[in-house]
Amino acid sequence: MSSPLTDLAALLPRRSALRLAAVTFATIAGLAGAGLVSAPAQAQVPVRFTLDWRFEGPAALFLMAFEKGYFKAEGLDVTLDTGNGSREAIPRVASGTYDVGFGDVNSLIRFRDENPTVDLKAVMMVYDKPPFSIVGRKSRGITAEAKSLEGKKLGAPAADAAFAQWPIFKTVNKLDDSKMRLENIGFPVREPMLASGEVDAVFGFANSSYINLKSRGVPVDDIVVMLMADYGVELYGNVIMVSPKFMAEKPEAVRGLLRAITRSVKETIANPDLGAQLVIKRNDVAKLEVELERLKMTLEQNVVTPWVKANGFGGIDKARWDRALDQIGLTFSFKDKAKAGDAFVDSFLPAPADRKL
Repeated sequence: MSSPLTDLAALLPRRSALRLAAVTFATIAGLAGAGLVSAPAQAQVPVRFTLDWRFEGPAALFLMAFEKGYFKAEGLDVTLDTGNGSREAIPRVASGTYDVGFGDVNSLIRFRDENPTVDLKAVMMVYDKPPFSIVGRKSRGITAEAKSLEGKKLGAPAADAAFAQWPIFKTVNKLDDSKMRLENIGFPVREPMLASGEVDAVFGFANSSYINLKSRGVPVDDIVVMLMADYGVELYGNVIMVSPKFMAEKPEAVRGLLRAITRSVKETIANPDLGAQLVIKRNDVAKLEVELERLKMTLEQNVVTPWVKANGFGGIDKARWDRALDQIGLTFSFKDKAKAGDAFVDSFLPAPADRKL
């Protein structure tokens, strides 16, 4: 089929026609580079990503990557879904329902021991200091002393990652749980039951339970937060974990994902106000001031720790990791401790210089 361009070329000497073709190609390429002529879109790798919980303050750590285009810049088409607890992310990713998850590394270690044929691993540490806590009220007899828990009624969601560490907490602090009553309660009623005095304390994440109690009108000076990390528990917290299949088949996508998350975390630290606004866009029942406080608390308490400031974001301290494994072993009988503990790989992380905060 002829065109004005081919018709013109037919009337010109061969050398002139070739010159015209070269000029035309360069012109079209220049227009495409300027965005004036559309070029075929580069295929993006789909990534199914599950959070540990709802779209609340901490989710800004990942939402910022959407806002700033960091995932897209790495050639990733990421879908981000909410979760129902940081332990639930593990079977979601292990089953292949999700490619990537944000969840509790200690539960991952136990999962690996119970499911030795599933080589599910963490690739990035996000919560260097875990938010595992017991949150109580002074008016119910709870103080900063761990022993004040004895004789009390504690609410514990069975799937809660903080409650999963109770055997370690009580062992390290020499507590007799026969002297207290543990009641299985659902996540939605946890803080309401504590606010109404139906329980004396609850297990939960500090950045969740503390903020939720405040928003319910419980006086700040009546809230006691026992952050387990301050009571001898040396465990790590939430990590980015990747399904074995996705890791094996798309290693460059994993590296790109971690680069994008690192940039997202840095941007969230620099601009938490925007981070909180991004959360509100995804959760229309949340309150901006509440989620901003929750996000700032998470950054200060769990993400930007002294170790991370000194060593960079995303990695682990091997000596501490080994001590954490020993603590898990206090109350969990490993079938193969070495294999279960081989749950973290740092080879997908960005270069150390890029992870400095």
